[in-house]
Amino acid sequence: ISSRSETTKLRGVASKDVHVLSQPSEFYKNLLNIIRRARQRIFLSSLYIGFSETELINALDDALRRNPGLHLYLNLDYNRSTRPGPSSPILSLLPLLRNYEHRVHISLFRSPKLSATMSKIVPPRFNEGWGTWHAKIYGSDDDVMISGANLNKAYFSNRQDRYLHFSAQPALADYCFSFLQTFSGFFVSSAGNSRWTGPSLGRQVCFAVADPVQGRTSEEQANSSDVVIFPVIQAGQFNIREEEHTLSMLFDHFASREYCLDQEPVMNLTSGYFGLSKEYQDLILKSNPADHDVTRVPRQMAFYGSGGLSGLIPEGYTLLEKRFMSAVRAAGRLSSNVPDHHNISLKEWERDGWTYHAKGIWLSPSIDSPPVLTLFGSTNLNSRSANLDTELSFVMATSSDDLRQKLQEEIQGLHHWAVPWRGGERKVRWRTKAIVALVGGMFSL
Repeated sequence: ISSRSETTKLRGVASKDVHVLSQPSEFYKNLLNIIRRARQRIFLSSLYIGFSETELINALDDALRRNPGLHLYLNLDYNRSTRPGPSSPILSLLPLLRNYEHRVHISLFRSPKLSATMSKIVPPRFNEGWGTWHAKIYGSDDDVMISGANLNKAYFSNRQDRYLHFSAQPALADYCFSFLQTFSGFFVSSAGNSRWTGPSLGRQVCFAVADPVQGRTSEEQANSSDVVIFPVIQAGQFNIREEEHTLSMLFDHFASREYCLDQEPVMNLTSGYFGLSKEYQDLILKSNPADHDVTRVPRQMAFYGSGGLSGLIPEGYTLLEKRFMSAVRAAGRLSSNVPDHHNISLKEWERDGWTYHAKGIWLSPSIDSPPVLTLFGSTNLNSRSANLDTELSFVMATSSDDLRQKLQEEIQGLHHWAVPWRGGERKVRWRTKAIVALVGGMFSL
């Protein structure tokens, strides 16, 4: 499965159809709206749907009841959605299956790396460590929202993420739908049958758009494609590594010094789970642009205060941050040691009552100009995303001043709650170090 097949020219994306949302409440309102407008298909891909999301389930039920020709497609993670207990996420979907048996299609992904024997030995919550379905796509008919958010109350209220809505985009919607349908061949179906004899890994899905429009009047450009967007699939367990290849090409371009000679580009990178793989860390340390990495303090992580081993996860990420900053110092790239145009700084996201889940990259030609390119989607840009989880992200480049300004405002909104990194002051217990060493790249979502 690859987006690198022979490209077919499709109608480009106009910046007026790209909507950058900033708040969880906006994301939720938009989600309900596209469900209510659906007439032919609703396709939702997430790690899971929360058990108590009654309003969301009712919206899906209402849409199916009002439109006899409407079909609902859900791609979810098997282990995360079937955790045992009375509040198991999958239980909330049973009424939809009973009421609309032939129009509700639920596919549950189960990692091929987790053997049947191991799945019986490992406790239910920890079997997700062998890899999950992590792609976040929320679409109906020709509308698509790409995010990193899951379908759970916190993501609709006080868990910060990124959200891009593409309206009236049949080509993009068809690509996302085809991506989900292709991968669903490797899922467990809603009937409970394992379907690992689905499409071969050689099957290809294609999405491409025209180049940005140059040299047209403002009115012509507003109605033309001034946005380029292409998908990036990362599924390490299937040996699909487009995200790694894309980032490698991007950073190699900086290293070649063939970009704009009179400006120093700036890269902003953020992840709610900052734990770079060695390959990604090396790319950053060898790059020329300034990197501003935004992460979170432990209490801004959803696992803060949890009992048992999961309560050690925030502390484990502090350990990974410390290791990264040690590598930055060793490379002479710490912001206090070198001129501003080649520095690397790490920041924390801190907002009372909120947790942080945003992820992505923004690239600006200079510190004084808004981004021209962004990477967004499900990837956490860490070792787990690179090697275990199945991710779908997108790279978007634009020549639109208006969209570039919206991306700049998105960065500013996240940086509003950013403070200097204080991880160096935090202690990491020996048992946390031992667990991180033991699980390695299987560290949490």
